[in-house]
Amino acid sequence: MSERSRPSDALPTDVRPVEGARRVGRMRPALLLHEDHDLCPGCGEPVAIRVLLEAIEELGAAQRAIGVIGIGCYTAFTSTMDIDLVQALHGRAPSVATGVKRMQPENLVVTLQGDGDMVNEGLQEVIHTAARGENVTCVLLNNGVFGETGGHMTSTTVIGQRTKNTLEGREAATHGHPILIGDLLAPLGGTAYAARGTVHDAHGVVQTKAMIKRALTAQQQGLGFSFVEILTMCPTGWFVPTADGPGYLDDVLRPVHATGELKRDGRILTTRELLDAARKQQP
Repeated sequence: MSERSRPSDALPTDVRPVEGARRVGRMRPALLLHEDHDLCPGCGEPVAIRVLLEAIEELGAAQRAIGVIGIGCYTAFTSTMDIDLVQALHGRAPSVATGVKRMQPENLVVTLQGDGDMVNEGLQEVIHTAARGENVTCVLLNNGVFGETGGHMTSTTVIGQRTKNTLEGREAATHGHPILIGDLLAPLGGTAYAARGTVHDAHGVVQTKAMIKRALTAQQQGLGFSFVEILTMCPTGWFVPTADGPGYLDDVLRPVHATGELKRDGRILTTRELLDAARKQQP
């Protein structure tokens, strides 16, 4: 980076720093009670949880946020999230959230589900919640496998992806095609906002946090249903080394589950359109 293009507050990376590293802010969100967890090394879900909690705090909703948690690896975070929580049966979080929001309309109600929980076990729940325009926010952690059971195929597993029960890769003729859940939810009249982000790199984390804040803001404004899908790493369920998780997500999941905003301010984009736009931006 030339001196002309470098921002005034950026540190040069081509010379040794003149000062040692120092902490410039707190290392964990205020709503995260502690950073210890028992999830596998390289899992992306802890990053997604941090981003969600940071967004809730930054919107000033910490004292009135209610989370409805599905069944999956992320369920372990119920003991570390400093917000009110309700545990739902497998796949039923959007319906439980509907009841919570109707009884507590002034609260910020957020569901947290995995792809197995939302797209396999509870597909009808989230679709009808969106169709009714329930004023809740549903967050999907999508790694393309049932991580809690060791990496079985889910409805979002992409063609060719190896899982515990598709060892040679998912085949369309045998296992069907992956469901692009955002494409089902975005066109519904009750959906105010829909997006798909990722936490496999720093840029993705920043974008995903912005998406979550827009979704929660839509709920605060009473605009209707909002949805954010977050692509997360699962090296254990993917049978890849821990360090290869981010690259695997980028190479395997993102070419199918393209990241970007699927519905914002009434404008709807399909995953195919997001993919085409991304290809045009490539050098």
